[in-house]
Amino acid sequence: MTLTIIMMLPLLGAALIALIPSAQERLVKQVALATTLVVAAATLFKAMSFDVDNTELQFRQSYSWIPSFGINWGLGVDGIALVLILMSVILAPLVILGGWNESEGGRWGVKTFYILILVLETMVIGVFAATDLFLFYVFFEAMLIPIYFLLGGYGSGERAAAAVKFLLYSLFGGLLMLASIIGLFVISGQNGGVTFDITELSELHTLMSSTTQNILFLGFFIAFAIKAPLWPFHTWLPDAAKSGSAGTSILLLGILDKVGTYGMIRFCLSIFPDASKTFTPVIIVLSLISILYGAFLAIGAKDIKRLIAYTSISHFGFITLGIFAMTTQSQSGATLYMFNHGFSTAALFFVAGWMIIRRGSSTISDFGGLQRVTPIMAWSFFIAGLSGLALPGLSSFVSEFLVLVGTYTRYPVAAIIATFGIVLAALYILIPVQRALHGETTPGNENLKDLNLREKITIAPVIAIIVFLGFYPSPLLKIINPAAAHIVQQQGYSDPAPTMNGGK
Repeated sequence: MTLTIIMMLPLLGAALIALIPSAQERLVKQVALATTLVVAAATLFKAMSFDVDNTELQFRQSYSWIPSFGINWGLGVDGIALVLILMSVILAPLVILGGWNESEGGRWGVKTFYILILVLETMVIGVFAATDLFLFYVFFEAMLIPIYFLLGGYGSGERAAAAVKFLLYSLFGGLLMLASIIGLFVISGQNGGVTFDITELSELHTLMSSTTQNILFLGFFIAFAIKAPLWPFHTWLPDAAKSGSAGTSILLLGILDKVGTYGMIRFCLSIFPDASKTFTPVIIVLSLISILYGAFLAIGAKDIKRLIAYTSISHFGFITLGIFAMTTQSQSGATLYMFNHGFSTAALFFVAGWMIIRRGSSTISDFGGLQRVTPIMAWSFFIAGLSGLALPGLSSFVSEFLVLVGTYTRYPVAAIIATFGIVLAALYILIPVQRALHGETTPGNENLKDLNLREKITIAPVIAIIVFLGFYPSPLLKIINPAAAHIVQQQGYSDPAPTMNGGK
């Protein structure tokens, strides 16, 4: 089954939903869930034929789309893209199942809610699989449409303002990237014919002056840093997380944000290797600020959704640090971190969303004593929180450890500073866990209901993945490691040799 067919399956499901009468809301939900399950199964089946020893893009297909501009419908994946697609298609049905009633009361109704989710899934698969830069840009910008309407139509509070803020930030970054894409188009046309193929574009850096390469690099990097988000481009995220529904927040923080860090790997490093080296010290500083700044904001957060958003700012600092530390371990750790962050964030938002629905509040202090009243929900939140602080035995620990070890071999001071983020993580997770789950039962919580069967079915596979990959990350690392090593080699780096006895 080709990548194009897999990518179009959600659109087919969206078309089927459009034909269903609006009154049949249950059928709409069932078709949406079935579609995402079929997409997940098809992707897993296709992934089984992936050659883990091959560092080239696989499952490639390329068809002429706009020949006068050298634009092709080009798709393909390496190990990094594959694991991010797998993360996305596994989370999609869980988002639908976990937020079964989230669309009710939305501005545009149930049908539109699920159509938007399925359209977004197509865009996400496309953006991770695109091997043509122009096609990537189309998906990169098109993703804004469904997520904007999901934020503005089905959230709470100041959802319209949060959606507009997200859109403006994203459009600004997209315009910068478009300017850089036009620059690459002109340069390629001056040197043998226009092309948007990422493999061919990766060879253009030898034909660019350092100034040109630096300027074009910044256009891409700022767009990706906004999407990630990395400090100081992060300010749209807390408002979006606060106002969006739990499912929308998972799609945004768990999946779409990875497009930013993926873009840094796929385009910033491969097309602009010299500029990447030039800006690495600055980016490492920004990463460290993100790690510590996000952690301090999380410690002081009073709203549970904002808490999760601030922790994500800190986590994306780790991911960006791993990307630009340019060692095989840090690259592998960064990609694994993206995958693990998707599930740990999903677990936190799922349980937080259920807590908010039951309590009618998102203030952390309103959830006191939940362990006595709703033990399954409390323990689910506790495990999700421990994954967020990278406790050994849970999936995030492996990826964070790889990032720090890989960074230390090249930038020991940066790794030591980043380690303080782990200490702060214990504070921003354990303090709210203590306030929300333990102590005396807060008035108003005495009759809260524990997780129902649907919610248990939703959270169980997420926690299972978090625990399984904490003890056995090898299946993913076998896919990621060759691609990570290839990227480091392309940049002209080799892993620093280990030293003993102070290097003597």
